[in-house]
Amino acid sequence: MKERLLILEDGSVYKGKAFGSDNFQIGELVFNTSMTGYQEILTDNSYCGQIVMMTYPLIGNYGINRDDYESIVPAVFGFVVKDYCDAPSNWRAQETLNDFLVRENIPGIYGIDTRAITRKLRDQGVMKATMADPDANIEEIVKQLKETDYLHDQVKRVASDKIFPIPNRGKKVVLMDFGAKLGIVRELSKRGCDLIVVPWNTPAEKILSYHADGVMLTNGPGNPEDLPETIETIRQLIPHTVVFGICLGHQLISLACGAKTYKLKFGHRGGNHPVIDLATGKVQITSQNHGYAVDIDSLENTPLELSHQALNDKSCEGVRHTQYPCFSVQFHPEASAGPEDARDLFDEFINMMDKEGHHA
Repeated sequence: MKERLLILEDGSVYKGKAFGSDNFQIGELVFNTSMTGYQEILTDNSYCGQIVMMTYPLIGNYGINRDDYESIVPAVFGFVVKDYCDAPSNWRAQETLNDFLVRENIPGIYGIDTRAITRKLRDQGVMKATMADPDANIEEIVKQLKETDYLHDQVKRVASDKIFPIPNRGKKVVLMDFGAKLGIVRELSKRGCDLIVVPWNTPAEKILSYHADGVMLTNGPGNPEDLPETIETIRQLIPHTVVFGICLGHQLISLACGAKTYKLKFGHRGGNHPVIDLATGKVQITSQNHGYAVDIDSLENTPLELSHQALNDKSCEGVRHTQYPCFSVQFHPEASAGPEDARDLFDEFINMMDKEGHHA
């Protein structure tokens, strides 16, 4: 296997072995602490513009199958692992991880010290990076890394640009797509929801014209402050319907209600993050993938109250509106990949639509 380099904007260079494609792109290098679920991670649109590094060393051992995709077209910019397994042992496997990366034009590197790089990112924060061939001009690439700005159009890249239905016979829900994981669609469909998927920039008037029982605001990539028109749309929606937000949807609800967001030093990415429900005192192990968070202090003087909090760093993990049927969480209750502790939040969404429907 040929050699490949991983180059960081601080000038660090790590030599490893190549797999996947040669489609080198500059992305934000982030780490994920999940022990399983690399297929769901690779196909999660929230990683658009990012190079994902797995902290768990052995990756590829159960291959790739068609059933566990979180999107049909992956948006990740690269994949970094310690040990790559090219001979998966799993009855569900349909191809190797390398075959998948080549087909989807995603570059990969393995055989490098992912522990050292993870410590660097924890100490210094996430940074821009790219992969390169061994004979590349390192100084020129580092200069390019420092001069390149982060992407600001990730949602536009991955979200649907058309309105379409996913029919069912239960509650009618408008799903506002910012790069939705299919796990969210699966959980709503499992509960009979009759979905209308709309693009991220659909105006409130259009959404309300469907007379839906509720609106689902999905996950998605990037800085929530890059979507001012969507923030205004959500501000208009909240007084008129039931609203449930996940991840980016949570951040957008908070901004729409006057709170603030900030960039985390190295983000929360993985299926092992403990979160406490402040109403019940129950602790759930959650799946997470975000680089931004809602500023808890900024919730003061807004109609929002803190509902969930991270036990590792005490950051905001959920809010509830004090006047309207609107709530959101920073973590992923649909899991995919990760623990399924919090899937009852989808039931709460259904119950809230039932209650508001009776009041109508």
